[in-house]
Amino acid sequence: MAAVQPTIMEHRLTLIELLDWLVEDKLVEPEAAEALKKERRYYRGAGHPLVIIGDQKWKSAQVPHRLLSLESLTEWLAKRVGLEYMHIDPLKIDFSAVTEVMSSAYATRFRVLPVGVDSKEAVIATAEPYLRDWERELVKILKLEVRRVIANPTDIERYQVEFYNLAKSIKGANKAGTVSSGLGNFEQLVELGAANKQFDANDAHIVRIVDWLWQYAFEQRASDIHIEPRRELGIVRFRIDGVLHQVYQIPAVVQAAMTSRIKILGRMDVVEKRRPQDGRIKTRTLDGQEIELRLSTLPTAFGEKLVMRIFDPEVLVRDFTELGFSVEDQGRWKDMTERPNGIVLVTGPTGSGKTTTLYSTLKTLATPEVNVCTVEDPIEMVEGTFNQMQVQSNIDLNFAEGLRALMRQDPDIIMVGEVRDLETAEMAVQAALTGHLVLSTLHTNDAPTAITRLIELGVAPYLLVATINGVMAQRLVRILCAACKEKVELNRVEDIAAWDGLVSPWKTNRPAAIYKPVGCLECRMTGFQGRVGIYEVLTCTPTIKELLSEVANESKIRQLALAEGMRPLRLSGALKVAAGITTIEEVAKVAPPSRDVIRAVADLPRA
Repeated sequence: MAAVQPTIMEHRLTLIELLDWLVEDKLVEPEAAEALKKERRYYRGAGHPLVIIGDQKWKSAQVPHRLLSLESLTEWLAKRVGLEYMHIDPLKIDFSAVTEVMSSAYATRFRVLPVGVDSKEAVIATAEPYLRDWERELVKILKLEVRRVIANPTDIERYQVEFYNLAKSIKGANKAGTVSSGLGNFEQLVELGAANKQFDANDAHIVRIVDWLWQYAFEQRASDIHIEPRRELGIVRFRIDGVLHQVYQIPAVVQAAMTSRIKILGRMDVVEKRRPQDGRIKTRTLDGQEIELRLSTLPTAFGEKLVMRIFDPEVLVRDFTELGFSVEDQGRWKDMTERPNGIVLVTGPTGSGKTTTLYSTLKTLATPEVNVCTVEDPIEMVEGTFNQMQVQSNIDLNFAEGLRALMRQDPDIIMVGEVRDLETAEMAVQAALTGHLVLSTLHTNDAPTAITRLIELGVAPYLLVATINGVMAQRLVRILCAACKEKVELNRVEDIAAWDGLVSPWKTNRPAAIYKPVGCLECRMTGFQGRVGIYEVLTCTPTIKELLSEVANESKIRQLALAEGMRPLRLSGALKVAAGITTIEEVAKVAPPSRDVIRAVADLPRA
């Protein structure tokens, strides 16, 4: 398509003009375009013509007949006029810097938005390619090159308000306080003659910044928000699908005030900055959905670091199929958890989804006929069908003491947040022996290791034989974005080698094709959207219990479990790769090869 000609007169795009171009490019049928032209009087004042066309929900006249959404129409317009297309991602824009390029009034007047600036050029987003008076004026003022990009007109209008309001709030907050670093900074610089005052955490600027931060975290599907102090500034990072992304840099005084504001809302001691604290906040998203935030502060060399873990009730309690259980694994897990008594353990590192699995399981077990009690540190999500108690170390209420108290509460099912020591392990065994079902977590790499870990803690093997129902190890892998994942034939040497390395030493059929990540607007150009579990479920059968009573040999337990059908983590992951759910690299990253597993599989008798 031809680039914009300099002879074209300055004008705003019209609905008729865009419809004629769409017909010319064979994206819209002439009849549909003519019908909309006749109705154009009803759309006067309705905004940019791209928005009007996008609202028609037309499908492209060209195969594969994709929806002509506002974003796809914007991308088409950019190609049509010979300019670069840009999707405005607020997490990748330094709003403090770009809002210095022009005033809010100037941006609103010309319907443009600065989205990038460096020592050589300013990047300005517009949806009006034929309005350029502002460009010539801006070049003279900035003494920089101006590069225009085409962006979604709705996004330009939205971020004109949000970027400038947020920048104004940060400037206002920065002026309110003159402390160069947060209280408790080991390298704090004392400026002679400076007021050194802290500003109010309830200041309107700070309230607006914190609200804006939460709003964007919810929109971007973040699971955690990190606010981290550095020597001269603060860093804000989001964890999305298990990966941390740096979002913003903010002045140190603003970071300190944000932390104080959030601590106030979480009913934490704002003055205490020398010791770690925990808190929680319940809030709502813009669409009214309840969200819980679990807060944790930590004193660091440059001040207080704050991490907020975001708990969405609908995500925390999900169906087993949504969690990633295969039919076989789901059957084994239900067999272990639907027994009237015994111990069931879930193992894996922090952030592997153990809490979600336990809550989802308890939700299915918590019928009106049973009493479900939990002792947690801290309570991850308040659930109305459970009786939940939180560990409080300051009054010596630990897991063992909490479990001892629950035993007097006539429970049927008990969930212990974590087995950390012999006392807690012995109390869990005692509860199981007296007819209760006990669910808990343990930090081990795989399922067989959990059994030997309990014995190493000091639990007698004969007690485990009498009580343990089974163990499940789990990990989380990122899910390929359904909107952009690309199918590739498994014929390249490197792909075949990666697959064979993943499933070695199991005799597993090689799939004809696998999927690779691409990246699109739906997944924020990462190629992945959401996470799913891979599982290793060990059921303690009579033969395994017999082995336990003789000798607690981890290798023998593993070999026997594999012979009885336990599917190791890497094999579980390989099946999800073959199903097009995730990638070989994702599984290899969270479930590295184990020599013990390879040796155990190699020793299995072959048919």
